[in-house]
Amino acid sequence: MNRSTIVRTGVAGAVAGLGLSVGGVALANADTGTASTTGSTSSSSSTARPGPGRDGGRLAATLAKELGLSQSKVKAALDAVRDDLKPAKPADGTTPTPPTEAQRAAHEAAFAKALAAKLGVSEAKVKAALDAARTEARATERANLKTRLDAAVKAGKLTDADEASVLKAFDAEVIGGFGGPGGHGGPGGPGGAPAA
Repeated sequence: MNRSTIVRTGVAGAVAGLGLSVGGVALANADTGTASTTGSTSSSSSTARPGPGRDGGRLAATLAKELGLSQSKVKAALDAVRDDLKPAKPADGTTPTPPTEAQRAAHEAAFAKALAAKLGVSEAKVKAALDAARTEARATERANLKTRLDAAVKAGKLTDADEASVLKAFDAEVIGGFGGPGGHGGPGGPGGAPAA
């Protein structure tokens, strides 16, 4: 194997590793709710959606601001709705099957409806507030990724072209910000963006 092939293989491995680490961090954080993602409930199902966990109250804060309510009221409603809609774990202890896109959409709709009822706000307002939270979270996640990539380029671990490729993959929603509604990645389940 010649030197240029080794270098290209190393760069490809570094980019793949970074992509996997970003995706892995997003997936790992999905369980704790620290991954940031955005998207529209009306957009494609690949768009990430707020998920469960403890994110320092960012989702509750954004929803409270968007809805004109207190953050404590929104947080209490989020916690209650998540508990109410939490998918049951399989009795045999196996890992549950990820939901289909239809199941995700149904769970997301149920989540928005239940949250609207708990808050005494229209479902349309809740959906718009969730969209705003997703947009904000996705922008934050991209900015954090860019900072890390800039540091890797400066340290000589990646090239500018590598960084551009990773950002392109992020923007195409191939890496980072995984999620969807429901059991994985939605407002009531793991795999999505932060929730309060």
